[in-house]
This record gives sequence, structure tokens and C-alpha cells, in this order.
Amino acid sequence: MQLLSNTPPKIVKSGAKSFRSPRPDPSRLLAFEVLSEVNQRGGFANLLLPRALQESDLESRDKGFVTELVYGTLRMQGLHDWIIEQVIDRDFSEVDAGIVDVLRLGIHQLFHMRVPVHAGVSATVELARKVLGESKATYVNASLRKISARELTHWIEPLSSMDDLVARYAIEHSHPEWIVSSYFDLLKESDEVVVALRANNVPASPTLVAWPGRSTQEDLLAYGGTATKYSAYGATAQSIPSEIDLIRNRLAGVQDEGSQIVATIFAKAASRQSKWLDLCAGPGGKAALLSSIASQEQKSFTANEVSSARAKLVEQVVVGTQVWVGDGREIHERGENFNAVIADVPCTGIGALRRRPEVRWRRTPGDLANLIALQRELLDSAITVTEPKGLIAYVTCSPHLAETKLQVRDALERHRNIRQIPIGSFLPSGLEDARAGESMQLWTHKHGTDSMFMALFERVS
Repeated sequence: MQLLSNTPPKIVKSGAKSFRSPRPDPSRLLAFEVLSEVNQRGGFANLLLPRALQESDLESRDKGFVTELVYGTLRMQGLHDWIIEQVIDRDFSEVDAGIVDVLRLGIHQLFHMRVPVHAGVSATVELARKVLGESKATYVNASLRKISARELTHWIEPLSSMDDLVARYAIEHSHPEWIVSSYFDLLKESDEVVVALRANNVPASPTLVAWPGRSTQEDLLAYGGTATKYSAYGATAQSIPSEIDLIRNRLAGVQDEGSQIVATIFAKAASRQSKWLDLCAGPGGKAALLSSIASQEQKSFTANEVSSARAKLVEQVVVGTQVWVGDGREIHERGENFNAVIADVPCTGIGALRRRPEVRWRRTPGDLANLIALQRELLDSAITVTEPKGLIAYVTCSPHLAETKLQVRDALERHRNIRQIPIGSFLPSGLEDARAGESMQLWTHKHGTDSMFMALFERVS
């Protein structure tokens, strides 16, 4: 994405009036470009933003501002939209998508960042002049001045009288109602639901992962980070990951601690097994850690990924690994069996809303039916290619009942040749409260990780 140059502003004369060419702040312009790609063209912020920042000429502090603005705006988009609806003169669906995105950025600066009101309004209007034109910028200006005339508490105060807690929390904490409802199903108490929703809206520091044989946790700590609480491979980062040599040279990676915990548990449970398979390996974070562990322990490791593009990403970060491209549901057609298989299946991804904020607005309850069927088929496939006495791990980045406990129960009912292995003895120290029956359920508000679910099975015959 190309930013504006630093040439002096151009004055354009039209009749009796003089109009200064728009001079948007480069940071806000870059934030708008990324936000538009995400909201209007289906892009993914975690892919677009790092690349845009790396290609920009922004200073580190400005890159931090853009990161906070983009991710924060996406997280709080539901609340922003509700506020916009209170001041606009037409139905929300009729408002130009560009105007909506500019207003979202402005509101986030006004209410959720350390930006003075006058600076937030004027800088947002200047951005609108550049990307939308003068007429639409006037509309943005009028709307933002109405919004900025009141504190955030004024706008959300009417919500306190709502009897429907699901609808209220959905607006207040900027989550779709179906996700709020699923949290009530799991957590029961409204106070804990609120804590969990708030946790999804707190920015997460990048978490790095050392790949054994290529780097160590101590190497990561040398960059000024803090050791992860449960993973012996991780550290939080204080600097932008793309600026760290170990990351650029593919000697270490960026991976949430929850995913590191999953890989560690699998490796520990499969320590006596010699032939490992990662059934759904892309884009490669988990496979990179597992392949490194397998290499250190002299295990055979295979990674499979259905997407050829994502398989290439896997190839770039694994060691001593054969990478297959193919549908995991048809893995048996290769005629090869394994004695330890991990199936980290496609899911709604609602366990990673801190790091993938747009997911909450992309997924719908209608997605669940197809995903549940796919998860079932992939787990069936994993069982099929696992040898007797072998290990199967089922993993999702979602706490939703339909994707977790109900899938486990269904698998045990349909497959009489497997039994569930209690996960407790494989949990890292301090994670005793992550037990969910015989499975593991991490929670962002409890453990500071993505809300990963994991169940272990043994194929008995």
C-alpha cells in the first residue's frame, strides 16, 4: 500500500473559494486501507496488517498506533455501529461503506484510544476528504461532532435498561448475539460471561515460539519479552515480530500460547509413538513446533494440508517433514497409517477473537452446520489412519459446545474402537482448572490464551 509523499499541500482555487488538498495522517490512511480490505473485500487483518506495516515508512511508534487502531476498531465494530445508528439520518444499511469505516476509525479514537477529541475529529475528517471526497467528508464531520459531544457513557447508558442480557451484552461488548448466547451456555453466570467478553476485547501482545533445534525460549527472552506461563517454548514480544531476526530467518515463529500448549500436550502424549501426522497443518504454526520436537526426538513427522498455497507456507517452516497436499478426509487413499494423529480441525475460530477480531463478524450460526459435518468427517479420517494402540488428538480453536464436547460424545458413540484418554496428566503445571471432563478447555479470561479445546483418544482396535 503506497502512502502519501511529504510534498507541500496543493492549493486548488475554485471560484471565490480556495480548497486545500487533503493531507491525511499516513498512519490513519494506512489503517483505513487495511480496514477497508478486511470489511469490504474479505481480507484478513492478521495477514494484511503485518505486510502493510513492513512495506511502509512509518516509525515504530506509528506502527504501534496503526496496529491498535485497526485491531481495536475491528473488535469494537458492533458498538461503533450502534452509536452510528443513533446519529445518522437514514437506515444504517443505506450508508456508504467507506463512510461507515471512516466513522468506525474515528469513534475508536474518540472513546478507546488516547487521542484528544479535537485531534480525533479533525484527523478523521481529513482522512475522509482524501478517501471519500468533500461531500462525504462533510457528512463524516457532522456525524463525528454529534458523537464527540457526549462521553461514551452517555451512548451506552440506555443499554442498562434492557432486559435481554444477550442483546445488551452483544452491543456493550461488541460481539454477535449468537456468540454471547454460546458463552451463557458454557459459563452460565452472567458475571463470568461479561469477564470473558471483555477479555476478547483486550489487545494481546504478540506471542513468540521457539522451535527446538533452531532456537530456545532464552533466545526469545533476549529480545526483552516475558516467558509464557505454561509453554516452555514461548515468550511475549515487546517489539514487532517482523523486526526480530529469529522470526525473519524462520528460526522461531509467532504463535499463541494456547496453540503451543496443544502441540506440547500432543508431543507428550505421543512420546512413545514413532510416526506422527498433522492432518490439517496449514498455515504451519503448529506443524513447525511439532516437526521441531519430532526431529529432536527422532520421530517421523508428516504434515497434510488441503490448500496448496497454505501447504507452501507449511513447507517454509517445518524441518524433516514430508508435506502432503490433499483433503484430510481422503488421507486413507495414500495407503499409509500412523500411530499418532492430530486433527486441529477447521472451526468457527471464536476462541481467538483477540487476535482475529474480524472472525466475530464473519461467522454466523449458519456456518456451524457445515463446519460440524466437516469436523466429524476429519475426525473419522484421523481414526481410520491410526494404528491400533495409536493416539488421536482432536483440537478446535473454539469453545462452542457443538464443536467440542458434543463432537467428542458423538465420536465415542459412533466409533466403538476408540476410548477417550483423560488429558489431566498431560496438562502443564498450573492448568488444572482447564480440565473439562476428560478434555481440555482453555479460556482467554482465565488463562490468557486463545480458547483452545483438546481431546485425546486411543484407538483400541
